[in-house]
Amino acid sequence: MIAEKTLVAITGAMASAHAMRQINPDVVAAYPITPQTPIMMNFAQFVADGLADTEVVTVESEHSAMSACVGAAAAGARVMTATAANGLALMHEIVYIAASTRLPMVMSIVNRALSGPINIHCDHSDTMAERDSGWIQIFCENAQEVYESTILAMKWAENEKVLLPVMVNQDGFIISHSVENVEILPDDVVKEFVGEHVPHEPLLDVEHPITYGPLDLYDYYFEHKRQQMEAMKEAEKEFPKIAAKLSAITGNEYDFIESYKLDDAEYVIVTLGSSAGTVKYVVDEMRETGKKVGLLKIRVFRPFPGKRIAEALNGKKAVAVLDRSASFGAEAPIYAEVKSALYTIKERPILQSYVYGLGGRDFTPDHAKTAFDRLMKGEFFEGEGYLGLRD
Repeated sequence: MIAEKTLVAITGAMASAHAMRQINPDVVAAYPITPQTPIMMNFAQFVADGLADTEVVTVESEHSAMSACVGAAAAGARVMTATAANGLALMHEIVYIAASTRLPMVMSIVNRALSGPINIHCDHSDTMAERDSGWIQIFCENAQEVYESTILAMKWAENEKVLLPVMVNQDGFIISHSVENVEILPDDVVKEFVGEHVPHEPLLDVEHPITYGPLDLYDYYFEHKRQQMEAMKEAEKEFPKIAAKLSAITGNEYDFIESYKLDDAEYVIVTLGSSAGTVKYVVDEMRETGKKVGLLKIRVFRPFPGKRIAEALNGKKAVAVLDRSASFGAEAPIYAEVKSALYTIKERPILQSYVYGLGGRDFTPDHAKTAFDRLMKGEFFEGEGYLGLRD
């Protein structure tokens, strides 16, 4: 049954904080960093006002924040945190430990360029650096998706067949600091959906003692990595079930990918994050002039939905893949993944790579039109192209 919702005008950061308040985790350990800081400021205010009874741990660095999250989750607590850019990079060592120890937690990432030179604006270099860390990764187009994805992420992470941490990504400033209308669910509905936290083999269960974080050499390390690989496969299987339950409450659809006017499209842009909204606008404009264009938006980047992407793009004439990050000396991350996914299909489209928006450079409708126009004119080239780059 669709729940009654309250419409509020809030930022993406506040949407994330509202979801955290309603989930009401046992422990949140975090350190401030632009542009993530408003998430924790607002959530800390909720706790101070008695609207959540979370233990908020203010630490001396992001490395310590993730370390505290690992300790709390291992002890049996429901755990959340948030960070961005250099903060996520400082967590890097412990991000891997959280995943490999199979500790479910949710981390809101406000995507920001990694230094240097110093830059506080949006690109995806921070979270793409962690794409093989073992975390599930969700990317959001707008504040509404931030809110709902955060709620979904907690349920997904704690699924007994999954038990993996989840990153929920929103574009820095573009979403995190922009005010939009967001439909907020009733507190009791969110509480019921997420459910009571049932710790899986908590460290502090003295009746059933276990070991966390042992030395793991060549005799068993390989087998433990295989277990992580299988957990990601389980995550892919369990997601549709969890998504269907949330969809029944919100009336919105959730999938690994979103197709926009794609069925009869001949020319397609593939992207993720807030840029998808800009591409949708351009698709609508170009459709009015009879051009068969469409969008494939990737919502879940890990586990990577390669088969779904291949099915969606099979038979298309040409596809432009847009990356808001670069992989120096190699193909851009999303482009490389999509290219690999298309290897097995019979009618592979011509594929073109574009890098755009680094360091917060605006992505405009004209940039999307340029990518579409080049596809339709057959203007293809080797390597990556650039949108919005000064010559």
